[in-house]
Amino acid sequence: MKKIPVLIDCDPGHDDAVMLLLAFGSGLFDIKAITSSAGNQTQEKTLKNVMRIIELMGADIPVYRGADKPLFRKLIIADNVHGEMGMDGPVLPEPTLQHQPLSAIEAIAQILAESDEKITIVPTGPLTNIATFLLAYPHLKPKIERISLMGGGAFRGNITPTAEFNIFVDPEAAAIVFKSGVPITMCGLDVTHKALVFQEDIDRFRAIGNKSGKVVAELMDFFSIYYRRERPELEGGAALHDPCAIAWLIDPSMFTTKPCYVDVEVAGTLTAGTTVVDFFDVLKQSPNVDFVYDIDRKKYIQLIYDAVKVLP
Repeated sequence: MKKIPVLIDCDPGHDDAVMLLLAFGSGLFDIKAITSSAGNQTQEKTLKNVMRIIELMGADIPVYRGADKPLFRKLIIADNVHGEMGMDGPVLPEPTLQHQPLSAIEAIAQILAESDEKITIVPTGPLTNIATFLLAYPHLKPKIERISLMGGGAFRGNITPTAEFNIFVDPEAAAIVFKSGVPITMCGLDVTHKALVFQEDIDRFRAIGNKSGKVVAELMDFFSIYYRRERPELEGGAALHDPCAIAWLIDPSMFTTKPCYVDVEVAGTLTAGTTVVDFFDVLKQSPNVDFVYDIDRKKYIQLIYDAVKVLP
């Protein structure tokens, strides 16, 4: 079976780490590169966390450093969720891997320009790197198969009442991406707050007995503290957001999706960073997004379990 060529842009982050383990452990992706974004923690910390996970997996994937801050705004981080290092919980050694000398934007451009096939981009953090690339190299848009992202939401927010964190951190970048004309799959809070990991799932990962399973369990132990305290409506579950963007590429049949027109609010006093999803086609605009809003949770957790099980 031919592997799907992907570029991954992420800001680990507990759920980004699990996303990387799923992407590599599934064996279904030709991961051309991983670029780091600032979001869950500072660029310095998320970059280091990318390399920690690559070394855990025993993978050989080039890593490139992305932007230190959003296009026009000061960086907001989610240390209240992800901790001081951005991936608190497991004790992972300082990485020995070095990132590549090219910037993330230069690397994305070079990889796309040299590729004989279209490549899917998977961003699971703020969209600063992707927007900057699209502005700097618009002629390379046809080389992008699709952007499968985690971000936004139609009917809920998690950093404001209506805005999701990744989009809120850099709404101007998100607006550029959503208006780019590139096919987009949007896995926002509507689906990710159903992509829940519970204590019994965490125990299953720990029982795998390998290093990766132990790390996933310890990541989820820490990650769950916030959700059990701040999101009681999830009944003990923690929202495993970012792996949805990879899982959709593996098996879209486990999700419910609807073509919608989506734009991003960049100027609202109360609604900055909101993804305005025209779910009921009020505006009669051509859809620019495959909007994902439901999931087969058990199949999703099993998919991640099967990937982690084959890793070191």
